[in-house]
Amino acid sequence: MTRRVALVTGASSGIGRAAALELGRAGFDVVVGYGNNKSAAQEVVDALTEGESDGEGVRAWSVQLPLAVPESAVAALRGAIDEAGGVDVFVNNAGVNRRASFLDETHDDWARVLAVDLTSPFLLAQEAARAMVRRGRGGRIINVTSVHEHIPIAGGSAYCAAKSALGMLTKTMALELGVHGISVNSVAPGETVTPMNGHAATVDPRSLARPVVPLGRPGASGEVAGLIRYLASDGAAYATGQSFVIDGGLSLIAADANVRSVTEARPERTAI
Repeated sequence: MTRRVALVTGASSGIGRAAALELGRAGFDVVVGYGNNKSAAQEVVDALTEGESDGEGVRAWSVQLPLAVPESAVAALRGAIDEAGGVDVFVNNAGVNRRASFLDETHDDWARVLAVDLTSPFLLAQEAARAMVRRGRGGRIINVTSVHEHIPIAGGSAYCAAKSALGMLTKTMALELGVHGISVNSVAPGETVTPMNGHAATVDPRSLARPVVPLGRPGASGEVAGLIRYLASDGAAYATGQSFVIDGGLSLIAADANVRSVTEARPERTAI
């Protein structure tokens, strides 16, 4: 039986951790990419090798990927792919979130966000795709963007620019890599209960009210991971170049929010 390998960046916590565990349950060997928290990455490795999967025993190991230094991250990824014997699914998940007003954003912080959220994902996906092409059996690349791939947020100039650019890069990659049997899609989560968003891993999203969002709450890492697992499955083989938004309806509320702001401020007004 040919072993399938998935490599997930930012897999020591949050969505990346959940995605690594889901792909392990689907029978993939998993390379757990991490930034600084080696012990957390090792916990994911242990959970993978000790857990249940849909196939034979799962192999797993970790690799440090310093995304703030893109060239070093690429070199580390290349070594991890060689050690794994190839890569079938590459999940570009790692990133940083930052808020600063457009007028106050600094060049250094702008450059740091783009290095981690765009330049490194570009170079890492390129390295993974080259490995897939050399092996000649296709593959899947899944770029985790954000709902802010599609809609802006105040204070998010660098973050939104990086995520929207990664979304368009996804489409360009899909256009070029299809001939090699490689599909490329993005997953665009809304607010998700993760450490990066200031939530402890133990928080139940259903305990947090988000009255404006149609589903009334933020999302769970496992819900996003389930979508990633689907995109890595045989059932998603014909999907490419798409952005799969998973946001509880957050991106649907703009017009309603505008209506409420007007009617609440001027309750006597009659629409004509």
